[in-house]
Parts: sequence; structure tokens; C-alpha cells
Amino acid sequence: MDLEKLRREIDAIDLEIIDRLNARVKLACEIGRVKEQNGQDIYVPAREEEVFAKLAAINEGPLNEKAIRAIYREVISAATALQKPIMVAYLGPEATFTQQAALKNFGASVKYQACDDIGDVFTVVERGDADYGVIPRENSTEGAVEETLDMLVKTGLKIISQIYLEISHCLISRSSLEEIQSVHSKDNALGQCRHWLGRNLPKAERVETASTTLAVQHAGNNPGAAAIASRIAGELYNVPVVAEGIQDINENFTRFFVICKNIPAHHEGGGPEKTSFVFSISDEPGALIKALDPFSKRGLNLSKIESRPSKTKIWDYFFFIDVLGNQKDPAMIEAIEELEKSCSMVKWLGSYPDTDV
Repeated sequence: MDLEKLRREIDAIDLEIIDRLNARVKLACEIGRVKEQNGQDIYVPAREEEVFAKLAAINEGPLNEKAIRAIYREVISAATALQKPIMVAYLGPEATFTQQAALKNFGASVKYQACDDIGDVFTVVERGDADYGVIPRENSTEGAVEETLDMLVKTGLKIISQIYLEISHCLISRSSLEEIQSVHSKDNALGQCRHWLGRNLPKAERVETASTTLAVQHAGNNPGAAAIASRIAGELYNVPVVAEGIQDINENFTRFFVICKNIPAHHEGGGPEKTSFVFSISDEPGALIKALDPFSKRGLNLSKIESRPSKTKIWDYFFFIDVLGNQKDPAMIEAIEELEKSCSMVKWLGSYPDTDV
């Protein structure tokens, strides 16, 4: 075949794709109208995951699953924006890893609001200025984001989705490596690059900032200062990348939560799920074992457990757990009812699709 004939075939396929995409979006908008009449939410993460799973099952290549998911992420985003304007708050400014996670989950067609810190994300969603918030939960290298855990305890917002984002850190500065006197970034990011900094900038001061992007802005305006952030942030604010891939562990992921005020009224989707709780136990021998026994004897898998000071009295702790399954599963209901008998406080934080993408 000659080049022009191949291009004409592509043009013909494009016409068909555009026609079918618009037909799909029209149907999605009709579904949106039915949902609105029934008081259902437009954005239902479990249903989206069901769609992605079906697409992966019918895909025969050469596009891989990641590419198909990215394409349909934007198709769904565009349809969602037509059904109802959605505002998503995230830890800003623009080009933070949290914004990248938000874009990965919601696509480019919804509206976004950058917040100064994690607490502000919760506040904006609580007062209804944003429909959803995206906040960092934990990093595979550095562990929990403490402010997120504290705010989940304090507020009534619930988790409805999780996002995994691979994190690659860059050292960003207008100064050379030899001239850098201070390194600025979010505490978790500084921790992820601790050993690299110790080897390459042992004398540089380490300064915590509210976000990685704020660190880039500071580095751009102050000679001798550097930031740890993404390449995207450096490019956006026109600050050069001095070194790439400086995280101590190459396979470095951060898990993010999507939070909201109103939980979807109707559960959709049948894929695997995860549920998060926080509880407080009495100060007595065997209290923690007693608290976990309701899950063990019902065969419920705890995929995570960690403690955090309650900040209400000395040596008092909250325990955060992730359990595989949904809050409304019969075994989960029984386990929580038993847990509440032995704990001074039990709080459901949310149930959401258990995906690792």
C-alpha cells in the first residue's frame, strides 16, 4: 500500500471513531439524567473500574491495558463533565504529584481547585466548594502522610477511591550541584531521597515545605536553593533539572485517596473492594489482639494496620486498618459490631475499589 492510501484508511477510521464516541457520550448523558432523577451520583468509582475491567478483557492489542485505560479515562472524563460540572480539590499548587494523581483519576475535563495544604483540601470539600478531594495517603518508601490520617479522624469525609502513582523525584535548581546550600520539599519527599541527599549534598540544609511545587517556586527565586519535585513541576515553572531519579528506591509509589462528603447512594460494580477503619482500644493487656480477632475468625484479610497518636492524651493511639471487602458485606458488619463492643471508638472511613493502578 502507498502512504496516501494508508492515510485515507486512517481518516475513514477516525470518522467512525468520532461518530461512535459521540454516540457513547450521548448514552452516558442519558444515564446521567436517569441518575439525577433517582438521586444517584454521577461519579461512581466502582462502576468505572468495572468498565475498565471489561475493556481490558476485550482488548486484543497492540494497545496495552495502560494505554486503553488512559484513552477511556479521558472519554469518561469528557462525558462526566457534560453530565454535571464537577470540582476536584487537590494539594497544590499546579504540578504537584497530587495534581498528577487527580488527573490520572478524573481526567482533564473536570474542574480543579488547588489548595495550600492537606487540611485545606478537607475544608474545601466539607463546606461544599468542591465535590471531591485528592490527598496523599502513604508512600511505599517513607510511609504514612500523618496530616491525612489526622484529618480523616477529625472530619466526616469518606474515602471513595484510591489512586497509585509512581513517583520519580528530580533535584531542581538554578544553581549547580556544588552551589546548592539548601534543599526544599514536602517532608515525605525529603524522606524518600534521604540517602541520595546524604551522599551528594551532605552539608545542604533540608527545609520542609507544604508541597513539592512550592519548593520549586522557592528554588526558582533563590540562588543556592534546590527543590525535590517532578520534572513536570520544573518545566512548568522554568527551573532546570539538576539530577533525575534521586529517590532512594526505584520502585517508589504513593497511594492517594479520593474523599467526598456524600457517599454514593447506590453501590455499583462487582470488583474487589477495600474498606478503611480507625479505632481506639483500652489500655490493657491483649486489647489489640482482642480488637483484631473479629476479623480473623471470619476470614477477613487485614491488608494494613498502623498506629497514630490520638493527640488527646499521652500514650493514647488510634489504629488504622484496611480490610479487604465492603462495609456492607455480612461478615464485615458482624466483625464491626463485635469490634465496637471492645473499643472506645470505631469509625468507618470508607469503602472503595481495591485497584493498584
